[in-house]
Amino acid sequence: MLDSDIGILLIEDDRVDIMTVQRAFRKNNVGNPLYIARTGVEALGMLKGVGHEKINPPPGLILLDLNLPRMSGIEFLEKMRSDPELRKIRIIVLTSSNEPRDREAAFKYEVDDYIVKPHSFEEFNRVIATVLAFWEND
Repeated sequence: MLDSDIGILLIEDDRVDIMTVQRAFRKNNVGNPLYIARTGVEALGMLKGVGHEKINPPPGLILLDLNLPRMSGIEFLEKMRSDPELRKIRIIVLTSSNEPRDREAAFKYEVDDYIVKPHSFEEFNRVIATVLAFWEND
């Protein structure tokens, strides 16, 4: 099972999607701390301890939406991968964008996976279970 002390950072601005992830975590008995940032700027602040309380220890996994206010998910990836302290954190893109250019841009920044958000909760729950299985078997 996952080390329950290792946090997961969800970067998502949609309130319904945040609640869906929280619900899927409960359904999958995930006890890991779940940190939520609504923008890439806020997430970087939480990771670096600038203007926000620092997530310590750093999260073991980031779930990243690409369509964010103030800083796009791709811009966030660029900043993450250029920072020696943050570049090794696993990132899974969880987004509504099925655009080939978004997928290509995300993989350019070495994301671990790119998942298009399913529409039903049952499918979303399966996606979260798959993500968690991937993470714990690594």
